[in-house]
Amino acid sequence: MENPVITAKEVADILHCSKSKAYGLIKRLNIELQQKGKITLHGATSRKYFKERLYLA
Repeated sequence: MENPVITAKEVADILHCSKSKAYGLIKRLNIELQQKGKITLHGATSRKYFKERLYLA
């Protein structure tokens, strides 16, 4: 079973970008989730939401 959260390292590997850029993307996605009333983790985000927003689902 897949972990429900995705880390900056995984994001960087999937998108072939730096971890710094991945952290920036995670921060942006977490802000969107917080605006929807969700609780988020620093340095990780919802794997499902990540896939939805980047059209990977």
